[in-house]
Amino acid sequence: MKRIIMNGCNGHMGRVITDIVAQDPDAEIVAGVDVVSSPFTPYPVYDDISKVVEEADVIIDFSTPKILTKLIDEAKKRGIALVLCTTGFTKEQVEEINLASKEVAIVRSANMSLGVNVLLRLVQEAAKKLYAEGFDIDIVEKHHHFKKDAPSGTALSIADAINEVLPEKLPYVFDRSDRSEPRPQGEIGISAVRGGTIVGDHEILFCGTDEVITIQHTAYSKAIFGKGAVVAAKYVSGREPGLYTMKDVIG
Repeated sequence: MKRIIMNGCNGHMGRVITDIVAQDPDAEIVAGVDVVSSPFTPYPVYDDISKVVEEADVIIDFSTPKILTKLIDEAKKRGIALVLCTTGFTKEQVEEINLASKEVAIVRSANMSLGVNVLLRLVQEAAKKLYAEGFDIDIVEKHHHFKKDAPSGTALSIADAINEVLPEKLPYVFDRSDRSEPRPQGEIGISAVRGGTIVGDHEILFCGTDEVITIQHTAYSKAIFGKGAVVAAKYVSGREPGLYTMKDVIG
């Protein structure tokens, strides 16, 4: 049984993870942390992680980058693992995470979905074969109209994954409105759509002569991110210090 501290327990993803863990015989949330209280949370909730008295194996964080240092300090003090599901870390905070991973086991990923992380592998295999044959590569991502950043972190992760396997690093092109020329092959186009209540859709197009191959992932619920976070928590609990990704988790 993996004992979890859920940081951000009363936010949307915290509640989703609470429901997921309630159905998991191999995991238990022993305490939550949130500045917002709720009478429906089925475990003790504290307004600061340093106040948690329950023993635990891992911390799952779905909150804000602002409290990163507190989370790392608590993980170090307790000698337990940390799953960082929050995005938007600064360059300095990424360095802080990298340094902390020398002392504690940390899983950090731009997207916790198991499906998205399998998609990354598929995209890499396709890129290795098709780019050499002259295929153009474009990524189109779609999200709800409340999402502030564009392109999404997942779209950038897909582009990064493609670049990992190519013989040259391709630049990312986000806007072609100032161009009046044929598209060169040596680039990755990334486009963002914002509208309605789209949870998340990522489409990778490999466009060749007379054929197009499309690899797509569509999220219908944010529960997929919660499921991935719980799988990651069970994976990293008890591991040696190090920085792990969902690629490690899915094996």
